[in-house]
Amino acid sequence: MKELAAKISGSELEVLEVLWQADAPMPIASIRGALEGTHQWDASTVKTLLRRLCEKQAVAAEKREVFYYRPVLTREEYQDWSTRALIDKAYRGSAKDLVAALVERAELTPKDLDELRAILYPPKEGGTP
Repeated sequence: MKELAAKISGSELEVLEVLWQADAPMPIASIRGALEGTHQWDASTVKTLLRRLCEKQAVAAEKREVFYYRPVLTREEYQDWSTRALIDKAYRGSAKDLVAALVERAELTPKDLDELRAILYPPKEGGTP
């Protein structure tokens, strides 16, 4: 999936986001409708983006009365790749440096920090942390 995620453009990612949020395969009209609030893309643009995503095997199309599209690449797979790519490119492979940068720049709220502590130091079974 690493190679696949690397090939996804920004516009294609926006189409994927619509599909990830859907609970069922979607026809192009519904996809286009979901994008209307943020883009003025015409039907041919959305169709081109979907065709490219299908060619990359990030999306699958099923012919019914019209084509219905569903994601093959999951959001988690894309996030895993993009997180690793960010860490490798911007932080020389150091996740610690990424977290340090977020803390130093006050990008993490106190709630975020509490949630991270809970992940890093989960309560021991039958006791307190």
